[in-house]
Amino acid sequence: MRTFALAMAIVAFTFMNAIAADDHVMVLSDQLKWGAGPPSLPKGGQLAVISGDPSKEGLYVIRLKVPAGYKVPAHQHPQDENVTVISGQLKFGMGDKADESNTTALKTGAFVKASKGMTHFVFAPEETIIQIHGMGPQGISYVNAADDPRKSN
Repeated sequence: MRTFALAMAIVAFTFMNAIAADDHVMVLSDQLKWGAGPPSLPKGGQLAVISGDPSKEGLYVIRLKVPAGYKVPAHQHPQDENVTVISGQLKFGMGDKADESNTTALKTGAFVKASKGMTHFVFAPEETIIQIHGMGPQGISYVNAADDPRKSN
């Protein structure tokens, strides 16, 4: 029993030290630094990095603000993508063809996980802010190469 208690104390101590060693991040909404969205997304979106770097290995958290009418055609990601609607509305659909009539409306507070390799698309009928988090490196591959904004630059 004494050995078990000692083992548990060592595990707890190690766990607490791991938590204390993690970087602490606190960002108030009025402190977000918005910039132009990445070239891999359609123009018009703004991006704020909250924590980490989506292009590197490890956990990242970003926010994307998009105007009314914003659309991201059918695409996939090499890692899971976790999306929370912070404000506005996001219409989320699955499949190789972006069809707004085949979407689910996600309103403020809604969450969706797009698993690695799952083909999906989104529409924003109004100005919308979403928070995206996951493990990097993250990327995007469009089903139709002509939809890729990097090809038109």
